[in-house]
Amino acid sequence: MAKDKKLVESITSMDVDFAQWYTDVVKKAELCDYASVKGCMVIKPAGYAIWENIQHELDRRFKETGVENVYMPLFIPESLLEKEKDHVEGFAPEVAWVTHGGLEPLQERLCVRPTSETLFCDFYAKDIHSYRDLPKVYNQWCSVVRWEKTTRPFLRSREFLWQEGHTAHATAEEAEERTIQMLNLYTDFCEEVLAIPVIRGQKTDKEKFAGAEATYTIESLMHDGKALQSGTSHNFGDGFAKAFGIQYAAKDNSLQYVHQTSWGMTTRMIGAIIMVHGDDNGLVLPPRIAPTQVMIVPIQQQKEGVLDKAFALREVLSGFRVKVDDSDKSPGWKFSESEMRGIPVRVEIGPRDIENNEAVLVRRDTHEKLTVSMDELAAKVGELLDTIQQDMLEKARKHRDAHTYQAADYDTFVKIINEKPGFVKAMWCGDQACEDKIKEDTAATSRCMPFAQEQISDKCICCGKPAKKMVYWGRAY
Repeated sequence: MAKDKKLVESITSMDVDFAQWYTDVVKKAELCDYASVKGCMVIKPAGYAIWENIQHELDRRFKETGVENVYMPLFIPESLLEKEKDHVEGFAPEVAWVTHGGLEPLQERLCVRPTSETLFCDFYAKDIHSYRDLPKVYNQWCSVVRWEKTTRPFLRSREFLWQEGHTAHATAEEAEERTIQMLNLYTDFCEEVLAIPVIRGQKTDKEKFAGAEATYTIESLMHDGKALQSGTSHNFGDGFAKAFGIQYAAKDNSLQYVHQTSWGMTTRMIGAIIMVHGDDNGLVLPPRIAPTQVMIVPIQQQKEGVLDKAFALREVLSGFRVKVDDSDKSPGWKFSESEMRGIPVRVEIGPRDIENNEAVLVRRDTHEKLTVSMDELAAKVGELLDTIQQDMLEKARKHRDAHTYQAADYDTFVKIINEKPGFVKAMWCGDQACEDKIKEDTAATSRCMPFAQEQISDKCICCGKPAKKMVYWGRAY
């Protein structure tokens, strides 16, 4: 049992050092490891399985809205990247460049894609001719490279995995409708599948995507009170279309520019799952995203019939993602390992349980135990997984709401930011100078102007001038 205890003690308590706790969980749960390329990570099977489930569920939802998957090149010629001035300026500090092909210097540098707007625009300019060609509703699953100075597994790395949707529409109204539609899709995915409650809203001009007309975001709150931008949807208007000459012949034969959108979600959501739901025993995975939903642990498996029964129960539970831990480790070790990996339900089965036609179910989120008849096992496991999923969402929502404050004057605002980690709701005049001052004074940034506006006061929290918007502020990853 000493070894069993050590497995759990090797995780730093989140209340002692949250950053170290996060790193410990990532490594001990074997989600990823550091690569020999600085700032990059090796995503291990346990981590990639979560990403596969995210991919599968998002992809299904995308296709239900008419999205088709495509793939664009990894490289972007420098001349192409520079066609949209605001866009290239926004990404210039993070771009990685290819200067040689083999031993020969290239005539033109190639950018390793930080995002693919320019590639899609170049393609659309050649592929769209008539109103009959619209809309184009495309998405690609790929990796991108951004030369980040400070990295952290899943949350910020120089290469990361994501999906990026890129659409082209005949009208501004259609583009705005798609932009909001995808933001709502991300909201539903986070809350229904990841059990992470989010705030929906619009980014300020300072925080919006380079080259976008408007950026919409979903913001979530981590256990340590820091915000995480969890998904974005951008309305580009016709700015990119004009830069790249993307025109179509309308029904009246006039030439019109298309209106475009872009939207994305990344592997940082694995980091969000860890930081919203995890505890001092390791991962806590919501059932709908967990690669293994149920782990059957045979007790005294060396005794006749125990292993056979465990594998028989696996067949009974075949409607779920289920495994049997038949390793030669002690039961205590298996329990700790199952908890570390965040498996939602553990089924314990031993000789006495078999004799009584019972099994013990253990919840990962609350550690509660429930003894059930083997005849009802599949039904009870299904009910328990649904309960866990809902309870995890409610727990996360209560945590967020308990760590959401409001301030009507600047002194109160600064005091809350410095002493109470979380979101702070406060009014803003719309002037970037105030946004910059708040960031300089507190290291907090505007997270979003929520769609659900509130009138906390009629004055800007910073300068006292008439307020235009209520904003969620906070320190963020």
